[in-house]
Order: sequence, then structure tokens, then C-alpha cells
Amino acid sequence: MDNRHEVREFLMSRRAKVTPAQVGLPAGRGRRVPGLRRSEVAMLVGVSVEYYSRLERGAVRGASTAVLNAVADTLRLDDAERAHLFDLARAADGVPASGRRRRRATKPAAISPSLAWTLEAITDAVAFVRNPRTDVLATNALGRAFYSPLIGDAGRVPNLARFLFLDPASRDFYPDWDRFAQMSVAVIRTEAGRDPHDRALQDLVGELSTHSQTFRSLWGAHDVHVLGAGTKRFHHPEVGELVLAHEELAVTAEPGLMLMIYTAEPGSPSAERLRLLGSLCLDHRHADDGKAVGRGRLRRVEREGDARPRAGQVQGDPGRADTFSGVRRGQ
Repeated sequence: MDNRHEVREFLMSRRAKVTPAQVGLPAGRGRRVPGLRRSEVAMLVGVSVEYYSRLERGAVRGASTAVLNAVADTLRLDDAERAHLFDLARAADGVPASGRRRRRATKPAAISPSLAWTLEAITDAVAFVRNPRTDVLATNALGRAFYSPLIGDAGRVPNLARFLFLDPASRDFYPDWDRFAQMSVAVIRTEAGRDPHDRALQDLVGELSTHSQTFRSLWGAHDVHVLGAGTKRFHHPEVGELVLAHEELAVTAEPGLMLMIYTAEPGSPSAERLRLLGSLCLDHRHADDGKAVGRGRLRRVEREGDARPRAGQVQGDPGRADTFSGVRRGQ
């Protein structure tokens, strides 16, 4: 995989962030670069200037683990950046990152029934499954209520990044919008390094770059990020502000899929609001079920009145459309 441009931009952007003082070198006079010089990095890594220059031009194919670790140490990369550098090197060598299969399909994959059951078993927290492209593939009941501004009534698979950068409603839903935007782009950059063969991810980056100046600027920064655990603040249109802790867990049976769970601190105002959202969700569901029962009775009366199908009518009742779940059928 030819990812030399990505490697070059990443290494140059990281080198520009390290000052001579941070690595114990004198600043000197007449510096024309904002960070370290290539020669200084090469000296600290322990390779020739020519060799490091080739690495920074993107020629990381075949680079040893020792050299990559030395580069990461010299450029003071954090854990996410170090992992990204190794992902780029593996991609250059043609090795899929993290044991993932190379994906050719561009349609979002549905989740397995057992994973859907796991989601629905989580009742007091927001839970959903996303793929590397930030498509929300499935949610539990509370998650559907929580992400109602994102999921909407119909249309294509909900996408966190598309909602964040292209939907004005995201500014209300995410009070710390700038922070979310930075994290979102950094997560997508990390995923792109892990699997540069993902055409759907490339298409998403192209779409967001075309329609969002903010995304273009953040993408050019080459920052990477792994979510893991932390706290986020939201403003839900029905219950107001929610401060929620999050945990992101890898779904080992489905490489690339992540299970995200949002919970509130017990006894906090956010916990009370989350319970309120759950009760509102239950009320809406009961109301929908009541309407469905009424429609079912009406259909039975109509069938009893005229059991024969009218012209152009298909026999059988397809029933009411399910709420968003993203579950694979036929399993």
C-alpha cells in the first residue's frame, strides 16, 4: 500500500511540535523550522540523515521496530501517535493492522443477533455499536432516545462524523462542539492509518472535506486519538444537559466494531435526567404499541369484511417497520 504522503505529513507535523529544548539540544540561531531539524532527529534516533530523510519522505517499508520506536521516542509521540506510526508502517508493508481483514464492501455491516441481544440487555445506560467509519450500526432502547437528533425518522445509516460536521443541530447537541470535532477527526485519522484500504472511509473523508472547512483544517493537522474512557457533555432536546462517562470496548468477534457505553455518575443530576429520558422512551414505546394494536384491529375488521385481495393489493401484511436496530436478518 502506497501511503507515503500520509507518512510524510504525519512525521513532519510531529517533528514541528518538538522544540530543541525538549530534547536537550541548544536552540542556536537562524532556525528556519518551527521544531527540530531532520539532522537533529537523525542524530537522536541514531541513523544517518539520509536514512531518516527517506523515512520522512514516506519510505517506511521495511523499517525495523527498533528504528520506529526510536523515532517515536525522539518525536515524543503519545500512545495513540506511536500506534498510528506502526499502523502506517504495517500498511506500507502490506500487513493489515490489528489482524483485521481487508474490506471491499462499502455498505455498513450489520451486527450479529447476539450482539443486538447484548445491547438490549443494557437498560440503564446508553449503548451503541459503531464501525471505523463512525456509522452507528445499532443502539439499545435508551440509545435510540439519546441519539434521536442523530438517528431521525429514516434515511441512511446514522453517522456520527457526518452529523457533527454537516448538521447544524449538532451545535446544540454537543455544547463542547470544538472538542468533539477535534476528537472525531483524530479518531477517523487513526482508523484511516489502521486500514488505508477502506474505500468507504476514504469516501467519508472526501465528503466531509468537501463540505466542511473545519473538517479540512483539522484533517490537515494529522492528529490521532483513541477514545478509550473519559467524560463528555451533551445537551439533549428533551432532558437538557447530560454529563456522561464513556467506555469504548472492542468487539473481538467483529474486528473493527466498537461498543460504546455512556453512563452517569450515581446520584448526579445527569443520572436523574438519564432515568427521565428512559421513562420518556418507555412512554413513547407504549404509545406506539397502542397505535399498532389499534391498526391491527382495524386491519382484522377490514379483512373480515373482505377477505379477497383487491386489484393491485399484495396478500399478507408486512406490518409496522421496526425501529432502528441494524441487526443481520436470517440468523
